[in-house]
Amino acid sequence: MRRAKRFLRLIDLGGTLPGMAPKTNTDGVATSTRTRGLGSSGITVSALGFGCWAIGGPFSAPGHAAGWGDVDDAESIAAIRRGIELGVTFFDTADVYGTGHSEEILGRALAHTPDDIVIATKFGNTFDEGTGVMTGVDVSPAYIRRACHASLRRLGVDRIDLYQCHRGDLEPALAEDVIDTLERLRDEGLIRAYGISVDDPEQARIWGGRDGCAAVQHHLNALEDAPDMLELCEDRELASIARGPLAMGLLSGKFDHTSRLPRDDVRGSGADWLTAFDADGRPRRAFLDALAGIRECLTDDGRTLAQGALGWIWARSDRTIPIPGFKSVAQAEENAGALAYGPLPTERLREIDTLLGRAASATR
Repeated sequence: MRRAKRFLRLIDLGGTLPGMAPKTNTDGVATSTRTRGLGSSGITVSALGFGCWAIGGPFSAPGHAAGWGDVDDAESIAAIRRGIELGVTFFDTADVYGTGHSEEILGRALAHTPDDIVIATKFGNTFDEGTGVMTGVDVSPAYIRRACHASLRRLGVDRIDLYQCHRGDLEPALAEDVIDTLERLRDEGLIRAYGISVDDPEQARIWGGRDGCAAVQHHLNALEDAPDMLELCEDRELASIARGPLAMGLLSGKFDHTSRLPRDDVRGSGADWLTAFDADGRPRRAFLDALAGIRECLTDDGRTLAQGALGWIWARSDRTIPIPGFKSVAQAEENAGALAYGPLPTERLREIDTLLGRAASATR
């Protein structure tokens, strides 16, 4: 057993939560136990994962905040356990989130959980543990091994299900060295499979042909499609782990043109890779306008906006696993409630493409 004293079982709820449909989607397909494969690894996960970046609490990258503000650890733990009760079996974190804190909280929350819980974490960014300060980058074989053992300690497990490189900017030769190190960790039984977090299909292609590579984590949401990456995942039999499935909260519907996030929130940090928020922490007008145009398509069958956005990702490809973040039990319940609906109907996917003026999505 990877964890001691496991005794909880997944609970099949007979009722529904606010914003949660009965256990069939609009096509009449049962969805209460919907699962997807993690690439060709043989690992099965819930179609919805929980992203654990936000629950790591405040931390900083050079020049800007990298966390999502203050957190309540007890609430985070309760939210994780509530997600499990509602059918979520996949949790994604990284060693750098909160400089180790996210892994520690996830480990505490999963101390007494079912055997089918799957944990993904990441390596590659260096930090001083517990200080909230990132210090650089290291993907050397020695560092990867140290980082792996440190993650195992914080998570309280003896094997990581999916170990992901957190750096998508590696030269091909260096990427091959990293992959070779991960293959050795897999041979030793310290990890079950590996992957990379990257938005460049050419970078992902280097990884996709290796036996132990199961997934690519990349940016994907209803407003920001990634057809080239999804095509690569299909061709290489990789899982598509959808990072930013709610456009960092914009697709929850709680922001408007008057909203402005503080500088201690990564969305208000001015980081140059942000897409849905500008340098002043305001939602971009183009994103708000696009959301207004597709809102009805995402919600007209009773879903909340967030649930509709998650349904879009499932409809986009049968390899996708969205990992929305959370900081409360209420957010966990709403996100998990999307499982009861399943994918958006294909006609809604087509309507959204038309409204956004993009080529029709190729669903699988």
